[in-house]
Parts: sequence; structure tokens; C-alpha cells
Amino acid sequence: MIKGLTSYLDSVHQRDPAPRTRWEILLYPGVWALGFHRAAHWLFEARMYFLARFVNHLSRFLTAIDIHPGAKIGKNFFIDHGFTVIGETAEIGDNVTIYQCVTLGGTNPTNGVGGKRHPTIGDNVIIGSGAQVIGPITVGTRARIGANAVVMEDVPEGATMIGLKARSTLVPAEEWIKEFIPYGTPNCEDAEGNRIDCIEKLEGELSVLRAEIEALKQAQMLEADTPRRSGTDS
Repeated sequence: MIKGLTSYLDSVHQRDPAPRTRWEILLYPGVWALGFHRAAHWLFEARMYFLARFVNHLSRFLTAIDIHPGAKIGKNFFIDHGFTVIGETAEIGDNVTIYQCVTLGGTNPTNGVGGKRHPTIGDNVIIGSGAQVIGPITVGTRARIGANAVVMEDVPEGATMIGLKARSTLVPAEEWIKEFIPYGTPNCEDAEGNRIDCIEKLEGELSVLRAEIEALKQAQMLEADTPRRSGTDS
């Protein structure tokens, strides 16, 4: 048990350089929320639903993280900061990282009968701050969900999803392999090497080009107008 806890804390430290020791990581709300969830899920599986909910509510009160007792979570799951919601039928693989204010939400069944209505998250997925992953969709292995993206369709393996409604940057996993990307959002400096679209950088370059074109137009108008004025003065 101690060895397993140590391995988990080390996996968190690999993804977050802020803590100096394992003791600091033990104070993280995400670590406590996962611990509470393990107990709540055991009670849920044993059909002790009231006690499972009690542990869930206690965890939410202490950590500001709401994980339904029915959610299935794999190894080395890390929630960096709080205010995250994970629904009942969500399934989360191994080595998944979620940042603050993320929702793994469900859809309301039209027939009123519960079923699979929350996302399935593959191994090594990173979900950025404020992202909303909604419905019984599948997020493929090593996918990245950018900050504030809203994802409502299946995500291919290795894809990076950005925007509202989220769209894939269509970068094949075999062409973009890194151990970890903080916040699930690639740096603009990496765009040339890995061909990931950086929307803000492209928009900035487009604005510069438009300004240069406008300046050229103004210069041409002045040059065309100069001979006319010279002829009038003579």
C-alpha cells in the first residue's frame, strides 16, 4: 500500500513541478478527492448508496471536487486544483490529468431511463482548464483537450481539441509524441516542428499582413494623387 501511494505521488510530481516533497502533494485537494472517491466507489459497488453519497458530499465539501461514487477511475489520476465535476457513468483510464473547473458531464436521456451518459476518457489524456466534455463520447488515448473547449463528439487518439465547439487540429499521434503537455494546450513555439495550428499566432500574423496591405494602398493613392496636384499648381 505504501509503495503504491509513493508511486502515485511520484506520478503527480512528474506532472506538477510546484511541490518540493511528497508531503506537499498529500495536501493537494485532488489527491484527497481521489482517496475519498476510492472509498465511495467501494460503497457504491456494495450497493450502500447512502453511505457512498455521504462520503461523496464530505469530499465535495472539503475539496470542491465532485466525483460521483459510480464513476470508474484508473491508476495515477490527477486533478490539479478544484471545482471539477465528474458524472456517474464516466470512465477514466490510467495517467489522466485534469485541470481546474472541468466537467465530465452527461446528457439527459430522452426516455428518462439512466444509462451510459457520461464520457469515457482514454489513457494519458490531458484535459485543460474549464473544458467541458459532454455525453457518452470517447476521448482517445493521448488526446489533449484545450482550455475552455467544449467537446460533444468522439475524439481520435492523439488529437488536440480546441475551441467552442471543439475541433481537432488533426495532428497524428505518431507525429506528436511528448510525455506531458501542461494544461493540454501546446505552445505556439512548437507549431513549426509539430504542425499544430496556433490560432492566435496566425490571427496576429494576418492582422500584420492586413495593416501592411492597407499601408501600401495608402502609399499608392498618394503617389497617384501627386502628379495631379503638380499639374494644377503649374
